[in-house]
Amino acid sequence: QVQLVESGGGLVQAGDSLRLSCAASGGTFSMDAMGWFRQAPGKEREFVAAISWSGSTIYYEDSVKGRFTISRDNAKNTVYLQMNSLKTEDTAVYYCAANALNAERLVAKQLDYRGQGTQVTVSS
Repeated sequence: QVQLVESGGGLVQAGDSLRLSCAASGGTFSMDAMGWFRQAPGKEREFVAAISWSGSTIYYEDSVKGRFTISRDNAKNTVYLQMNSLKTEDTAVYYCAANALNAERLVAKQLDYRGQGTQVTVSS
């Protein structure tokens, strides 16, 4: 059973940076596409970023392009989301997710596994 555990969330001010981490266990992390989603109160879950197993293919949601960077360390079974220039509209619970096939399926919101989430709150 794959387990995904997120960390790194918190309360920051607009313009600040945060780095989220997601540690994976119990599966074949190095072969899975990984991604990040977020859900704000009263809103649907939103795709944020995805990365292929090799790291060679990366996708971003338009509103985070140029501000967020997804990366992975297969030796540590960890995927990261570096978030810079945070805005109040980035406030949400951020979830790590995995898809055993490819990153494109994560873009299509097809998740095989999902973590419990970490809260990111950006104040003005």
